[in-house]
Amino acid sequence: MSDFEPELRDEGLTATALKEELAERLPGATIELAPEQEMMTINMGPHHPATHGVLRLIVDLEGEVVKDLKPVVGYVHTGIEKSCETMNYWKVIPFVERMDYLAYFSNMESYCGAVEKLIDLEIPRRAQYLRVLHLELNRLHSHLVWLGTSALDLGAMGVYFYCFRDRDRVLDVFEMSTGQRMHTRYFQIGGVAEDIPTGFEKKVRDLIVTINTGIDQYESLLDRNEIFLMRTKGIGIVSRERLLELGVTGPLLRASGEAWDLRKEENCLCYDEMDFDIPVGTVGDGYDRYRVRLTEMRESLKIIEQCLDGMPEGPWISDDRKYVLPPRAELSTSMESLIHHFKLVTEGFRVAPGEVYNPVESPRGEIGCFILADGSSKPARVHFREPSMVNLQALRDMTIGGYVADLIQTLAMLDPILGGIDR
Repeated sequence: MSDFEPELRDEGLTATALKEELAERLPGATIELAPEQEMMTINMGPHHPATHGVLRLIVDLEGEVVKDLKPVVGYVHTGIEKSCETMNYWKVIPFVERMDYLAYFSNMESYCGAVEKLIDLEIPRRAQYLRVLHLELNRLHSHLVWLGTSALDLGAMGVYFYCFRDRDRVLDVFEMSTGQRMHTRYFQIGGVAEDIPTGFEKKVRDLIVTINTGIDQYESLLDRNEIFLMRTKGIGIVSRERLLELGVTGPLLRASGEAWDLRKEENCLCYDEMDFDIPVGTVGDGYDRYRVRLTEMRESLKIIEQCLDGMPEGPWISDDRKYVLPPRAELSTSMESLIHHFKLVTEGFRVAPGEVYNPVESPRGEIGCFILADGSSKPARVHFREPSMVNLQALRDMTIGGYVADLIQTLAMLDPILGGIDR
């Protein structure tokens, strides 16, 4: 038997003290407290598969009911923002990719777009299309990982296999265009690193058909799964107004009925030329969060197809040699190109003093990059508004008053990435 004696819900009163007090008042009576009258504090995590990363949750329970919840973060703090401030502008990209490791294209676009705003550099239209195409493929990749792991939390193991099968197909496409499956460093300041290779378009069009079929399969596996429906419908509801107060964005906010999406609001890159809808939910429960993300995957496929149909010809990266490396073929024939290459690689480029904030709609909501420039070749300050960090605030509202068993489902539907939270 453990010596631990939890406190009762009243101030500092233990079960033993209460029994002694009642025994004095009612001599001869047998006093037994019901389990639900005792408050128990438990730790979930920091190392537990259901916490979706190194996250610790301190949970106060009264029986099966969650009475309070406090997230504790910082276990994998990497100091990425400070590391960025020690590097030349163009060498920062590999750092920011590794924050939210499932949305690395969004991280890159947020940072590269911020620098391009600071130096007033316009990227070619083909580069804009290529960026949007990869951003939407990345959204598919992220949502597939979320769906597979969330279904696994609820005992639907088959969905996990289906999702990771299709996720690998998306990574095959990344490998074809960028040479890497993850952390590709494909987005560069001024455009993208390389044009797409021969056969890429056909591979992506085949992928669109495959993922559309896959989404049908996920729906058939989950939409009539009585356990999944009972575990998600009416669970973890937070009002739209409360989510707005907390600054929550992305699928969590849209599931509550708020059609806020930076791809429509900011018109960045070539999103204003794309025809797509913003799916929204009704009550903002776990099921709405599932439906919004699944519908977003279909909308991403529509955007990807439009990118392929309307891909303009032309350069994929700016020709401003002040900020962009010259083509390797020119290095052996042009002394000026060789000098530009040497200066950029060794010294980087200088940015006039100023500051900028560049928001992007990532798979988890608004990721924004703030950069303060002091006139040197390194950013004086880099800070990210990371959606997982902001969205985690809503977990307490989602879980208090609910059952502890539903906490697993609610956290899964939150879709936090601790690499982004602990950046």
